[in-house]
Amino acid sequence: MYTASDLRKGLKVEIDGEPYVVTDFQFSKPGKGQALYRCKLKNMITEIIIDRTYRSGDTFQQAALEERRMQYLYNQDNEYCFMDVQNYEQAFLKEDQLGDAKNFLIDNLEVDILFFGEKAIGITLPNFVNLTVTKADPWVKGDSAAGDSKPITLETGYVLRVPPFIQEGEKLQIDTRTGEYVTRVKE
Repeated sequence: MYTASDLRKGLKVEIDGEPYVVTDFQFSKPGKGQALYRCKLKNMITEIIIDRTYRSGDTFQQAALEERRMQYLYNQDNEYCFMDVQNYEQAFLKEDQLGDAKNFLIDNLEVDILFFGEKAIGITLPNFVNLTVTKADPWVKGDSAAGDSKPITLETGYVLRVPPFIQEGEKLQIDTRTGEYVTRVKE
């Protein structure tokens, strides 16, 4: 159980049977009366943001969240299938629940899936993934309009700008937090 004084940015609580994360927090103590805690809370399932004000005596239930190590298998009809590496159970996430993470999913990649009860609600990727370049136009010397970088397409369909020496078929290390090129991977 949390009290209003435990509220802080990033805290995950359960309100009306759904998980919320505190995205903004302000404390105010008027001259008379109880302290007030103003919060912006984001629903972890629907992504809806609500504003709430709580008094110092209010209590909250801790959100029953669990992270499980799972392996990406496939996607079909905007649903992505993951398998638990311990008991082989499968869980599905919709494309909108993945956000930009879908740009970095390759077969058999191990990720952490966030569950609320038995429902999968989010994903945490490894910080770096290695992806193969499937399309890279040759860079023409003197082509300075692009600023010494060129667009490429990776095996997942993700497009990004890289230095001009990158060629088709090479493996690149990509930072999943920023979506940027880090280095070439030697095989």
